[in-house]
Amino acid sequence: MAKTVKANLKLRIRGGQASAAPPVGSTLGQYGVNMMEFIGPFNEQTKDLMGKNLTVHLTVYDDRSMIWRVVGEATDDLIKAALKVDKGSGRPNSEKVSKKLSDAQLTEIAEAKASDMNTPDIAAVKKMVAGTARSMGVEIE
Repeated sequence: MAKTVKANLKLRIRGGQASAAPPVGSTLGQYGVNMMEFIGPFNEQTKDLMGKNLTVHLTVYDDRSMIWRVVGEATDDLIKAALKVDKGSGRPNSEKVSKKLSDAQLTEIAEAKASDMNTPDIAAVKKMVAGTARSMGVEIE
């Protein structure tokens, strides 16, 4: 018999730095999950990505068990890192970010995100990354 899903969660946690403090503790605690069963393996798996903001997908079941997978760094974080800016535009249609994203940078980000996307086609992933960049007020060269 299949387990019943109690919750599907998405958390953004710094690689190798998960602890029982919020957001991990407060989120998992409300579902009655033993958070140390997540924190130890997560920190071990992501120690090479120390300090990077990672997205984690968690599925919590009725019997208080869980499965999880690290999706990777968010696309907007990769774009901001490539351009060396702190944030995107608050009004992307009228105010643009001062720096432009080159095609080489776009390809590099798309290759990094390819394993997380629902397509293996790099050209399609580049279009998705370009869409995220446009929504941040970043122009593509």
